[in-house]
Amino acid sequence: MTLQFDHFVHLTPDPTKAAEAFQKLGLHAVQGGRHENLGTYNTLSYFDLSYVELIGIFDEALVKEAGSVKYSLRDTFIENNLQSGPQRIALRSDNLQELAEHFKAQGLEVNGPTDFSRTRPDGTLVTWKLLFAGKQDESLHLPFFIEWDEKDNERLEDLTARGVIAPHTLGDVQVDGAAFAVRNIEETAALWSTLLQLEKGASYIDEEWNSKVQRLSLQGGDIVLYEPLGKGVVADVLEAGGERLFALQFKGATQKVEEITNALYRFV
Repeated sequence: MTLQFDHFVHLTPDPTKAAEAFQKLGLHAVQGGRHENLGTYNTLSYFDLSYVELIGIFDEALVKEAGSVKYSLRDTFIENNLQSGPQRIALRSDNLQELAEHFKAQGLEVNGPTDFSRTRPDGTLVTWKLLFAGKQDESLHLPFFIEWDEKDNERLEDLTARGVIAPHTLGDVQVDGAAFAVRNIEETAALWSTLLQLEKGASYIDEEWNSKVQRLSLQGGDIVLYEPLGKGVVADVLEAGGERLFALQFKGATQKVEEITNALYRFV
């Protein structure tokens, strides 16, 4: 069971304006498409096959209907009262059925795999499967899981040919990792490394954010857990909204932290 970082989901009132904010930073961003049966649409910014999904709502009723699926992305939207900001990350698998059986054996509730699609601006269809897993009353949601119907090399070739994947004027920027604020870093790292079968990476102190840090290693971008040592950004996140995903970190360029509709984008 091998997982890779796939994408970071950022709910925003206007994905086009959010994409323009990315472009002002020197990050390539394009129109994505519409999830016709789910009530959402998106713009995208790719870093190889890891990407940011800037997602907006065009039909709240459809979102709420889709949100009835437990542990789903739109369930998270509803739980967060449709507020802008980071929502979840998706991890990529080439065998969601095997992953579902693994999670069931670990005592998790599982929904899926289920087929999904969206229509590109040119009318072509993109298809994939999703898997959602979790436990009742968990304070920090697991990532959700995606299996694309195209192989990675096929997607990379196709997205490059379409201009969706293209160089960033800011430089050779890559995803470093997705940042989660947690109350007990050892406990969360132990649980997630077991459930997701990930190796623990570097552990260190982040002085700028006044936090302990534990990485879980993933190709395409790590899971980066932060536990506050005192006052600071991470403590503020926990106080405002509890344990949650709050930022995406990039590497390959020097830039100050940018906040775009309640999401932090940090260059490390």
